[in-house]
Amino acid sequence: MRFPRDSVAVALLWRYACHSAMLGLSLLTEGRPAPSLPDTVLDRLPRIDWIADHNYWIWLVCYVPAALLLWRRDRPAFLHFLYLGGVLSLVRGLCVGLTGLGPADGPDVNSGMSNLFSAWLTLINPFSTLFGDAAQVYLTKDLFFSGHVSTTFLLWLYCRGKGRLGTLTAVGHWVTVAVVLLSHLHYTIDVVGAWAVTYSLYVLSSAVFPLNPIECRGSEE
Repeated sequence: MRFPRDSVAVALLWRYACHSAMLGLSLLTEGRPAPSLPDTVLDRLPRIDWIADHNYWIWLVCYVPAALLLWRRDRPAFLHFLYLGGVLSLVRGLCVGLTGLGPADGPDVNSGMSNLFSAWLTLINPFSTLFGDAAQVYLTKDLFFSGHVSTTFLLWLYCRGKGRLGTLTAVGHWVTVAVVLLSHLHYTIDVVGAWAVTYSLYVLSSAVFPLNPIECRGSEE
């Protein structure tokens, strides 16, 4: 008999619910005035508009296909990845509120924003984010730590040692890091923080809920 926690559908629902909660937590701080900070790296990197405009699509290309390959290759690891990804998302939402950083690029246009519930409903609709500008309009201070970087880094942690899948996720992660910095989407400390928090949670979860590695046919595919 399969327990609910062993269901991919349940794990995906958990992941989506945590992502939605993270968006809500991030919006709670969006209307709070916050200062922008100097950044040694961003000050030396140009902002490339077309990368900034398509950053979510680039992240999806680096993230979703490889995650589906992990599901096909190692189902227990994929489930572990989804559940920890949800926890990571909740931690990110809490960190956004604790840090209160101002936009990495441009003025603080959302200071005093009050339409939080309608903004949240728009943001939890994936089509509004991918085919519209909802994220750019409503999320300017969800900074520490970077969700783009943390998700692709977590995916690599689960895929490393799995032949070409590990290489694919490593390349996808570094492409994502480049996109984040060249978009001026986050401060450099948000990238470094994503590595630190993600790895810490991965080590902790692996100790508390150990994942027994499985033998996969074609491990060098």
